Amino acid sequence: MAPHLVVKNLTKRYSSRPVLDIDELTIDKEEVLAVIGPNGSGKSTLLRLIAHLEKPDGGSIEFAGGNGVKDGFGIRRRLAVVFQESLLFTGTVFDNIAYGLRVRKTARGEVKKRVGEAAEVFGISHLLERPSNLLSGGEAQRTSLARAFVLEPELLLLDEPMASLDPPTKESLLADLNDVLEKMKATVIYVTHELTEAMILADRCAFIEGGRIIQVGTPQEVMASPVNRKVADFVGVENILKGRIAGSSDGLTRVKVNGSEIEVINHVSSTEKVWVLIRPENVTITLEESGNTSARNRFSGIVKNTLDLGVLHRVVVDCGFPMVVFVTKRSVEEMSLQAGKRVWISFKATGVHVISREGERV
Repeated sequence: MAPHLVVKNLTKRYSSRPVLDIDELTIDKEEVLAVIGPNGSGKSTLLRLIAHLEKPDGGSIEFAGGNGVKDGFGIRRRLAVVFQESLLFTGTVFDNIAYGLRVRKTARGEVKKRVGEAAEVFGISHLLERPSNLLSGGEAQRTSLARAFVLEPELLLLDEPMASLDPPTKESLLADLNDVLEKMKATVIYVTHELTEAMILADRCAFIEGGRIIQVGTPQEVMASPVNRKVADFVGVENILKGRIAGSSDGLTRVKVNGSEIEVINHVSSTEKVWVLIRPENVTITLEESGNTSARNRFSGIVKNTLDLGVLHRVVVDCGFPMVVFVTKRSVEEMSLQAGKRVWISFKATGVHVISREGERV
């Protein structure tokens, strides 16, 4: 099956400054693709080009077999865009949701029916007669989403729609949006710098940095196997250790890290200098060397500090190299974890990811 959207050799400059340079990006039909990356990386510029709100300096955007750059008006009728700010019109919630349908000269009875359905999906049926200027931030964004969904677009573009919402409002809307995306038949591109949103909503993630696509994969793949240090930092790999390959045997690679050796399953065969990546949730703390684990990597260390994060505690252990571990409150209390306490940390060879650091500036 042919991709629903194909971006090739796409470039964009503002004045003389390059902001986007993408060799190729494909989106399948009915796929939710999250475009993730730090602020200023080019995510929103990519979305605006796909929406034909700006023109590229080079390259092509092929939508369902047709070149969208040459057929902008036709493409715009097949997509809908929701921005970070709700950008509602003067009038009622009903008027805002119905706007696109009225522009397309949809019959009055059909407008009423489809607006009612969209409002119910987003939990704003009781607000249909309320003026848009009296809505809360969450209500306004739900109205914006309903205005986009009511058009039944083939391609839905969402540009940081949760960014301006407070945490409780965001959590509620994110859950509802996830339910809607699972039911609707649309291709979705969701721009965000919040990894949690991508993990909940997306089938795949495209990490963009400096205007270039660095990595594409499922959210789980990008989280577990970032391709470079920048991706690792973004997806929250707190344990990033500088190491050198020391040797390989029996399917394992030994990596020297500050005088100690860490055993890993994967390795970079073409380079000696590497980053060793270990997610905090893959590390275990015990008071005894043996503990209750089959992990190959075990190190003694001293607790440097602990931080209460609410559900979990963030514990930093110095074992010749710093190691961040996430521990439950109960475990902290049972082991009396505090600064100065001697502990053992352990992690499996399969829980370690190794990438090259050749040529990187750090």
